[in-house]
Amino acid sequence: MNIHVGLNVTDLEGSITFYTKLFGAEPAKVKSDYAKFLLENPGLNFTLRPVSAVEGNHVNHFGFQLSSTEELQNHKERLEKQGFFSRDEKDTTCCYAKQDKFWITDPDGHEWEFFFTKEDSEVDTINTCCN
Repeated sequence: MNIHVGLNVTDLEGSITFYTKLFGAEPAKVKSDYAKFLLENPGLNFTLRPVSAVEGNHVNHFGFQLSSTEELQNHKERLEKQGFFSRDEKDTTCCYAKQDKFWITDPDGHEWEFFFTKEDSEVDTINTCCN
């Protein structure tokens, strides 16, 4: 299981430069409106998404990238048994990848995404994910 953090930024290029230096690693994926770093140690999927202004909460969302659909389903069942309501997305194209996922929300409204990436995509349907 890898931790996933999606961060809103006002300067994508400047942020890519900063985080490349900070992590000591190049991004795994860069688009005009998106960048992703995949780190092995710590296990982190860290994404940047440009916005016009960053005020208040700088965090887009948090998440866990899982290694299989079975692992995704196990976490969903575990959390639902504990009383969490989940919002499912199957075969969604988001963050330049085709994914299955579900979302839960903490008491303050912070969203947590659990997802399995099936394959990379050249399409990003931002309106249905990662907002």
